[in-house]
Amino acid sequence: QVQLVESGGGLVQPGGSLKLSCAASGFIFNIYSMAWYRQAPGKQRELVATITSGSITNYVDSVKGRFTISRDNTKNTVYLQMNSLKPEDTAVYYCNANHQFDTTMRPVNFWGQGTQVTVSS
Repeated sequence: QVQLVESGGGLVQPGGSLKLSCAASGFIFNIYSMAWYRQAPGKQRELVATITSGSITNYVDSVKGRFTISRDNTKNTVYLQMNSLKPEDTAVYYCNANHQFDTTMRPVNFWGQGTQVTVSS
């Protein structure tokens, strides 16, 4: 079965750091693009960072210079290193896997269940 399991969330003070992990299983990890999304209470889910199968990365402007997405294909795991955390980073963070087998078809998408990140004094 396909599974994405996030871990590493928790409570941290402003300016602190956390590293999230997403362990993947049940699909061919290395051919999928991976992403981190986040959703704060009452707000839309927001794309935070992406990394392609070739390890090309992109970030939403609000986290550039602070967050780093990476992947380890030998461990079927994607990471999100979060530094200089701000209260506005508080959200549930979700792992996502995406692959389009055929350009005429809808891409395949898998989601994790999320991990809570709270940035507060």
